[in-house]
Amino acid sequence: MSLPRIAIDAMGGDEGVRVMVSGAALARRRHDQFRFLLVGDEARIKAALDQHPGMAGASEILHCDDVVGGDERPTQALRRAKTTSMGLAINAVKTGECAAAVSGGNTGALMAMSKLALRTMPGIDRPALAALMPTLGDNDVIMLDLGANTECDARNLVQFAIMGAAYSRIVTGLEAPRVRLLNIGTEETKGKTDLQDAAALLREATGLSLAFEGFVEADKINRGEVDVVVTDGFSGNIALKAIEGSARFVTDLLKSAFTSSLRSKIGFLVSRPATELLRHHLDPNNHNGGVFLGLNGVVVKSHGSANTQGVANAVEVTARLLEENLTERITADLAELGEDRLRDNGAGAK
Repeated sequence: MSLPRIAIDAMGGDEGVRVMVSGAALARRRHDQFRFLLVGDEARIKAALDQHPGMAGASEILHCDDVVGGDERPTQALRRAKTTSMGLAINAVKTGECAAAVSGGNTGALMAMSKLALRTMPGIDRPALAALMPTLGDNDVIMLDLGANTECDARNLVQFAIMGAAYSRIVTGLEAPRVRLLNIGTEETKGKTDLQDAAALLREATGLSLAFEGFVEADKINRGEVDVVVTDGFSGNIALKAIEGSARFVTDLLKSAFTSSLRSKIGFLVSRPATELLRHHLDPNNHNGGVFLGLNGVVVKSHGSANTQGVANAVEVTARLLEENLTERITADLAELGEDRLRDNGAGAK
């Protein structure tokens, strides 16, 4: 099957054109139906394509030498949406020239541009940033929101749960992913009013393709006991950074321990298969591809520091969302829940 084109912001990310093009090329070697619109400096893109001959016939270049800075404020970036590689990649989705966009650039600018250009889906008040994280279970866990909305009410959290479950069904194949709200305790009496209200709505909902299982604490996110963790962007971003920091701490601690003495170095050689498995499991490149859920179009955020493998994973996530009709799944679940039910339970949007 021939997939619709994917727009690649070739200038985004720490290493820009080289890694973005090589990542797209790696994804295409695995799935030769992929086609791309590469947005960025034409000379640099052509030089990168020379290293990947198979990409030439599957790619079109849209020249642009204006780039959104990593520390640029979203409001500043919005004013240059029509001239930057990020803005032009998103616009290609808006016009229908491409079905999705991938960027490793400034997260805040990417969200602002995407929301302004694509708007939110009917029934969704705010888009949310969702990402995959490793677990001890058979499947990765999806967590949202991770920074797009610092404050959320019960209505937003319920919508996030529906979107996250739809995403989980695509990447895990589960018919009814286990969904929990991030809280300071698992008891039903714990948490703020908005959390309590969201939990009540999800407990009462019938017909949704998810299994709501109450609350989860932060130390259980990666245990494999939940498939979708829902929270506001403030708490979600803090939790994500804490988890990523802990992963780096563990790997750095092991590295330090295994190089501290001759005996430790011998121990490292003996345990190397296990430590390599751990390193692979904790490598964010193997779980790369944050998705802005709730937009009228697919936009995927790659880690700015992603390597070729990481970018390839982000591109493959994008293609899978297109193949599995993510937006249609979300629309169907929203219809099942019903707008009236959200209003009748006092979960009005802020």
